[in-house]
Amino acid sequence: MAQVPSATRALRVLKYLASQPDPVPLDAICRACGLPRSSAYHLVTAMVAEGFVVHLADEHRYGLGVAAFEVGSGYARQGPLQRIARRPLAELVDRIRQSAHLAVLHGSDVLYVLEERAPGRPPLVTDVGVRLPAHLTASGRAVLAHLPPAQVRALYPSAASFVDRHGGGPASLSALRSLLTETRQRGYAVETGEVTPGLSSVAVAVLDHNRFPLAGVAATYVEGDADPAALADGVRRTAGLLSQRLGGHG
Repeated sequence: MAQVPSATRALRVLKYLASQPDPVPLDAICRACGLPRSSAYHLVTAMVAEGFVVHLADEHRYGLGVAAFEVGSGYARQGPLQRIARRPLAELVDRIRQSAHLAVLHGSDVLYVLEERAPGRPPLVTDVGVRLPAHLTASGRAVLAHLPPAQVRALYPSAASFVDRHGGGPASLSALRSLLTETRQRGYAVETGEVTPGLSSVAVAVLDHNRFPLAGVAATYVEGDADPAALADGVRRTAGLLSQRLGGHG
């Protein structure tokens, strides 16, 4: 029983950090969670060691760590999300006549959890269970664009984090940040031949009630065979519907 209060405090800290748009100073955690400063410091230090919190020493702030993303992705990979998304994804494919899929963030990768293939379309590498680098995929970029900059930095700590498949895509954190800024301005993510030459994708994030990205809905097409903006409208409607069904923002 002695461990219960500590566990409760840790969960409150995680919920608070998840509700914030950016990493926060320790004093803000103390106020929001009703913790003495010394207790909060020891608690977040332990959470940093376990990967649930990241300490941005230069900014004297704390944000969610990669382990927290793993927990969120674990929920997203389970049945509720897939059951909720299956019919809307199939209806999207019927409307746009292109293949579509649903992916969740898994560390710095995306994990594909649902896919609907359109008849007569080329085979894809995005089978259920496949993992691909998030920064190269449209669905990954859609999710990353909704994360705080510090969280993106935690996922991509060095140049070695930026693997490539066919010589394309961002190769540095600054390049990725520019790409994510363009994604937010455009309203949807794009990928052109960086996963499979000759194939492109557009994607939109599914958001929860805190506007945290739970997953990305994407449609893939042969380059030059479809209007990406028109496809993005359909993908956006499906992502908005899923967001609403999950209690988030449409």
